[in-house]
Amino acid sequence: MSNPPEDFTWVEYDQPHRPRRREMLAKYPQIANLYGYDPMSKYKVILSFFLQLFGCYVVQDASWPFLIFWAYVWGGTLNHSLTLAIHEVSHNLFFPEPWQNLWFGIFTSLPLSVPISIGFKKYHAVHHSHLGVHGADPDLPTFLEGKYIRGFFPKFFFLFFQGFFYVLRPVLTQPMPLTNMEIVAYVVQAIYDISILQLFGWKALCYLFIGTALGCGIHPLAAHFVGEHYMWRKPYETYSYYGPINHIVYFVGFHNEHHDFPRIPGSKLHELHKIAPEYYEKIGVHENWVGIMWNFLFDTSVSPFMRIERKDSVLKKENNVL
Repeated sequence: MSNPPEDFTWVEYDQPHRPRRREMLAKYPQIANLYGYDPMSKYKVILSFFLQLFGCYVVQDASWPFLIFWAYVWGGTLNHSLTLAIHEVSHNLFFPEPWQNLWFGIFTSLPLSVPISIGFKKYHAVHHSHLGVHGADPDLPTFLEGKYIRGFFPKFFFLFFQGFFYVLRPVLTQPMPLTNMEIVAYVVQAIYDISILQLFGWKALCYLFIGTALGCGIHPLAAHFVGEHYMWRKPYETYSYYGPINHIVYFVGFHNEHHDFPRIPGSKLHELHKIAPEYYEKIGVHENWVGIMWNFLFDTSVSPFMRIERKDSVLKKENNVL
């Protein structure tokens, strides 16, 4: 154990995913055959949608202790799974046409009780293109987070509300104009939420929101928030997880692979390993996804400063040679 860092790790080189993608495609051009979409993923979302309606039915007359328990165990699991379906659909990996993915993302957001799909899509595209770039990557913690989120209780607070940090941070630090489709998504979401109120009552709507909040907080599925890009072992800035949890999170655990090839559906990323296994033998890997949260809480050397940051001049230099 040691003291947490006092600043981010600043580097003068580009993210590793672009050059690795170029090298892999030159060596194994058949990787491009994996590009496309997974036609089966939409059925998993539809199943989750109806399972959440069942969840609403269960809690309509429930006590508050049971409602919160059910929101964490049932609703939190389903809603966090749906947020990662939104991640997939933001890359147009559910349907062949972008507009189909756009509308399905709005549908996927409905059980969350908040319309996140359109906003997530525009910010997440920047995360991929500007990974780790200071002032651009919306996934990067702020300096204040790194300075004050240290010690058990501040880090517990951070993990408990990490879903809110994740959503509100880019809106406050790098706001983008509201789009027409976001307004449409808000209207559709409002109609759905009112329908839940009419069908099941206000406890059901509270259940959906609490499930989203708890599912993106201290929840096993939410470990990826601090697991994907914290520099747990130098020099790696992106980490993968290959365990069974991937089956309910649309294989987002294959995170190195996803950043290397964001046009490959999560369900096909294991095929990438079969084609080019040597590229993923010596990268950042988590053996235990849930253990990431434990390490974040109890390792005194860990803080939000455990991120690689690069100045935008690095990105401009790299783009000049693309």
